[in-house]
Amino acid sequence: MVGPAEGDRGMNPSGGLRSDFALLFLVLFVVAAGNTALQSVLPTIGRELGIPDLLVATIFSFSALMWTFAAPRWADASDRYGRKALILLGLGGYFVSKLICAFVILAGLKHLIAPIAVFIIFAAARSLFGLFGSASNPAAQAYVASRTTPSERTRALSVLASAFGLGTIVGPAVAPFFVLPVVTLSGPMFAFAAFALITLIIVSRRLPADAPSAGEERPIANLEPTVATGPRSTHGARTRTHRGLSWRDPRILPFSIYGLAIGNAQAASGQSLGFFIIDRLGLPPIEAQTFIGIALMAAAAATLLAQWALIPMFHLGPKLLLRWGAGLAAAGSILLAVSTDFYGIVLSFAIASLGYGFARPGFSAGASLAVGLEDQGGAAGAITAVNGAAFIIAPTIGIALYQVWQPLPYLLSAVLLLAMLLYSLKNPLLGSDLDRDEVQTQ
Repeated sequence: MVGPAEGDRGMNPSGGLRSDFALLFLVLFVVAAGNTALQSVLPTIGRELGIPDLLVATIFSFSALMWTFAAPRWADASDRYGRKALILLGLGGYFVSKLICAFVILAGLKHLIAPIAVFIIFAAARSLFGLFGSASNPAAQAYVASRTTPSERTRALSVLASAFGLGTIVGPAVAPFFVLPVVTLSGPMFAFAAFALITLIIVSRRLPADAPSAGEERPIANLEPTVATGPRSTHGARTRTHRGLSWRDPRILPFSIYGLAIGNAQAASGQSLGFFIIDRLGLPPIEAQTFIGIALMAAAAATLLAQWALIPMFHLGPKLLLRWGAGLAAAGSILLAVSTDFYGIVLSFAIASLGYGFARPGFSAGASLAVGLEDQGGAAGAITAVNGAAFIIAPTIGIALYQVWQPLPYLLSAVLLLAMLLYSLKNPLLGSDLDRDEVQTQ
């Protein structure tokens, strides 16, 4: 159970990141950065090893399938056995997976094993990440949601979502700069494995334990937050144990649909970006790495602007985040499709990333606010599964469309995003002000 000392710590991101919240931010950032760092180096690795582009794209599919399957179950386990335990499990799975990936890529580049063996072992290691690494995300989101009031939750989950969203951009952006002598293209994976191990040690020592007593399943009522700046939430006051929550639950289904569509659009266009820059610039793959890194750094800056500056500055709730997110991402995708030079690609991808920077915390916070405290773990698991599901087939489809016609993945992503803009305007739940009353009283 959460002890008095821990409860008094609270989570109040609006008043400054407390140490426990900062640790959760670090966890999601490191996991996301390392997971998606491959987007910028895999195109080069695949072409250096002679692995077909489509086969390279399927590597993400194995991991995403395991992620989608496992995330809701880890969410349930986090309510039963404690969020910290599941966060550490996720970090451990991520570290082992990344280390195996690093060694197998290095072996392939040194011609110690055949390219097909590299693909098989690499895909298996990625699946290990999807199965165990997925434990951290729903546990961290439930950790925050159980310690914030509804009025604080949008801001708190927006900041937390920004950790994962920012990591998905920063990881691919900085990965090319870890391509170092001796380890060459496997360098980014060794680097992120080291970051994961350091984070694992810090979190194990400093994050407050919240595990239930031995042999006792913790009731949800004991997870009510103690918030230093306001009264205790009355959500989930009745005592009962956690029950699973499906993404099809009517309360969160619209957010799941929106999130799945947004995620597929981002995965399809993002996966093909490295190939797009290599081919548009007409450079050898290894020489294009710096340009890929610059483009993704611009996208990281746009994501940071959205989630760390604009959302708190204008007190944006889920309704506006969903609408602006889909609209800006669609505009950026259209511009990207017609870009013919490097600067056009950078600007277009930054606009699209600004939109995704709004959209992701929009549907994550919306789903959390749509349910009571007793279902926060289930909602976190469902949304995490939706995020993973977006990478099951979208990367492969994006590369297949790219091979048919280079602008095609970006144009079809724009169509899907415009459909979500219309959906966010028409759907009653997506168009409601879930936290309007609380925000007005702050």
